[in-house]
Amino acid sequence: MSSPMRTALRILLWVAASLTVLPVSAAQLVRVGAAHFPPYTVRPEQGADTGLLPQLVEALNGLQSDYQFVLVPTSIPRRFRDFEQGRVDMAIFENPAWGWQDIPHTSVDMGLEDAEIFVAQRESGRDQQYFADLKGKRLALFSGYHYEFANFNADPKYLADTYNATLTYSHDSNLLMVLRGRADIALITRSYFSDYLARNTDTAQQLYASDRIDQVYHHYALIRPNAPITGDAFAQLLGRLRNSGELLKIFDPYRIVVMPPAK
Repeated sequence: MSSPMRTALRILLWVAASLTVLPVSAAQLVRVGAAHFPPYTVRPEQGADTGLLPQLVEALNGLQSDYQFVLVPTSIPRRFRDFEQGRVDMAIFENPAWGWQDIPHTSVDMGLEDAEIFVAQRESGRDQQYFADLKGKRLALFSGYHYEFANFNADPKYLADTYNATLTYSHDSNLLMVLRGRADIALITRSYFSDYLARNTDTAQQLYASDRIDQVYHHYALIRPNAPITGDAFAQLLGRLRNSGELLKIFDPYRIVVMPPAK
């Protein structure tokens, strides 16, 4: 074999060897817990892909290729165990005060605010004073939610005994109880109530919402230790979505306030 041919062969072998050791870039899989929490997540255990969380995940995946965010169905009570056992890497639209105090995690301020409001039937002479005192009133609550008026105690028996509460897994059911006179007040997230009024224009005038706010939902993402993504990395992704206007596009129609995260 001639010298030029040997040189060409060595170059080809070197190129081939180099290609085999080049690292293959692959997106890190990040599993996001999806519990029924309308309008953020709607019936994920039934395979539904509606709600704000699927929209946020789609936006995150479209933004970059380092991480692949996927939804893992869970439930309001089960989400703590799934998080601790590593079945999910992240819980989004959470608050560290909602039962997470003893569970190791990193909190990321999402810069999103919603609120919990009181809703009653609209009646002649009824004003905002109606919502000032809950004593003697029948409440319709969402099972598993932590309400500030109840000192964030979500125990169903406590809520039923102390506040004459009926607990369901549906905001629509709770509002229907109010409309039918089976409950005096339902507590509804402002975002959901806004969506409900848009979907049910025929009954919108029959409902009366409070100026009183039970609690402000200042949303956080909670990331488990050793998750594929760090808190800083996720915060940077949210910042890019905020700066591009994508967060506003997703959340503003539901009266969810988009703001800079706390320093």
